[in-house]
Amino acid sequence: MNNAPTQVTVTAPSRLHFGLLSFGQSTGRQFGGVGMMVEQPSVTLRITWADRLTTTGPASDRAAEFAGRWLDFYELRGVRPCQVEVVDIPPQHVGLGAGTQLALSIAAGLNAWHGRVCPPPAELARSVGRGLRSAVGTYGFLEGGLIIERGKLPEETLSPLDSRLDVPDDWRVVLVRPRHFQGLAGDAEQRAFDALPAVSAAASESLARELREHLLPALAAADFDGFSASLYRYGHAAGLCFKALQGGPYNGSELTALVERIRSLGVAGVGQSSWGPTLFALTPSQTAAEDLRHALLADNTSDAEDAEVLITPANNTGSRIVAQ
Repeated sequence: MNNAPTQVTVTAPSRLHFGLLSFGQSTGRQFGGVGMMVEQPSVTLRITWADRLTTTGPASDRAAEFAGRWLDFYELRGVRPCQVEVVDIPPQHVGLGAGTQLALSIAAGLNAWHGRVCPPPAELARSVGRGLRSAVGTYGFLEGGLIIERGKLPEETLSPLDSRLDVPDDWRVVLVRPRHFQGLAGDAEQRAFDALPAVSAAASESLARELREHLLPALAAADFDGFSASLYRYGHAAGLCFKALQGGPYNGSELTALVERIRSLGVAGVGQSSWGPTLFALTPSQTAAEDLRHALLADNTSDAEDAEVLITPANNTGSRIVAQ
């Protein structure tokens, strides 16, 4: 380890999840789905030398949990002890995949700290206990872009990657997040899946066909209007699979009203990321994104006035790891 670094910095994008392909079926692949990585908000952490493993900064308790899992997985406790400083992290449990990006950032950072080559996606996720359902965040952490994953078979540790495409650099995503509630995670999320009726085979096939015949071809052609229309259709249909818990395709009346308000402003590609409350709205340019943000924040007739509204480009590269 003579060439081992004295500092490692990891920056990871956020993950938007547009909806699952299936869950609750007795046979075949489960979960699967599509999502996209965005530059902001981001996870940033720094690893430096210490006398023993310590974690500092926001979400330091979760960071300690993930670091401990990684060290136990590779039986490296006590070897090159370090401090893991979480410099920045998005709000957790709001549909941005912050927990997975933090976990994978720690795994990738500790691999670099110990002079190890970053392992394949399944091992990287397994080393910190991620990827149990969705794999969008894992592949997105490594590669960025738009990710479609097939879903897991019982014997697989991580859902296989189906497709990955760059998102045009000019496009922007406007993230709209009501500040006063969170989505589901952990045990509450598992109980929700256990309580939901299974997605029918016909519904799963319809969702897969939307991706195959419309969303992917539109993105490959940089067809903004076609992609936006398909993105809305897919998210609406995938959200209806959660109607028993959400009351509709979106998580409650407030988010439903916000989606309708954004669409009334002429933006077609709107939806809910994961369980919400973060909504995404796709625009063709920075100028269009700024116009939408201004319209939402100036609107005192809807809940958008009390929401955080952030503009971000897509991330097409995945995480950035600097060892020095």
